[in-house]
Amino acid sequence: MAEKVTSLQVAQLAGVSQSAVSRVFTPGASVSKKTADKVREAAKDLGYRPNVLARAMVKGKSRIIGLVVAYLENFFYPETLEKLSNALQEQGYHVLVFMTKQTAQNVDGVMEEILDYQVDGIVMASVAMSSDIASRCAQAGVPIVLFNRSQDIEGITSITSDNYAGGRKIAEFLLAGGHERIGYIAGWDGASTQRDREAGFRAALQDAGRDVFARTVGDFHSDRAKDAAREMFDVPAEQRPDAVFVANDHMAFAVMDVIRHDLGLRVPEDVSVVGYDDVPPAAWRGYDLTTMRQRANSMVEETVDVLMEHIQSPETACPRRVAIDGPLVVRSSARIPEGWNTNKSVT
Repeated sequence: MAEKVTSLQVAQLAGVSQSAVSRVFTPGASVSKKTADKVREAAKDLGYRPNVLARAMVKGKSRIIGLVVAYLENFFYPETLEKLSNALQEQGYHVLVFMTKQTAQNVDGVMEEILDYQVDGIVMASVAMSSDIASRCAQAGVPIVLFNRSQDIEGITSITSDNYAGGRKIAEFLLAGGHERIGYIAGWDGASTQRDREAGFRAALQDAGRDVFARTVGDFHSDRAKDAAREMFDVPAEQRPDAVFVANDHMAFAVMDVIRHDLGLRVPEDVSVVGYDDVPPAAWRGYDLTTMRQRANSMVEETVDVLMEHIQSPETACPRRVAIDGPLVVRSSARIPEGWNTNKSVT
């Protein structure tokens, strides 16, 4: 294995001081073009790469944001996390991704590892954590932003869609469509997104003197959603819902496949299906899913803004709870109420 090239070797080949080499590879440092050209040419010839991380550690800032993700199966996350990574890079930060499971013990273990990397901040995408690890991060001066999840932990910022309002809008839409037996397929009950969506959904039904006709759990997983759909709809006609709100699009696609291809029912003639997220496949002709849109761009923008505020002005930055409203996007998977103005679905 070849030995690692040092800045001293670059300096000797370029005929400059070692400090000059350091300045060339330090953004904003003062150095003449002639010196910079000689140093870069020598570095290229030797195959030298500056140790950015080591230099950052000396300055006390790694310019790294830790991003914790539980799963990527849901179409919402790959696209949204790409936007988040790009937005952070525009601010001069690099993103280090850590995968974890939903259990608190597993998440806390990953968080301990992240702190060892001396990250400047942490974004947790649909992942919860213990109050103990939150305190550890606060003591280390590492700000945390929860993305698409909220927790009742003091001092933690969360950025979500307005899940409660979204659940209400879906119930009101299905009621306006004249549905009598409205079901719900839940996500993972440990998620605030699931709880808030169901709470808003139930509240609107109760305001109309109604209740959820049937409820099963898909845990935000495609296979479990298929099982939940079979449990809910593979029953006599009078026992099955004539409409169902599925807690996210990822599950809704699986539910529609079961309803149509396994059980031979029609969407929306026999069953109206509504999801949540408005991921790209929701607009595909094969699904054409009516769904609540999460404003991913706005969520990313808020996340980056608040993270930069906490990193750059920790003394004055305050935690926030941001819930971003979104529209109900009406497509053909659900019965459209008579006189319903579909234009308002894209506002």
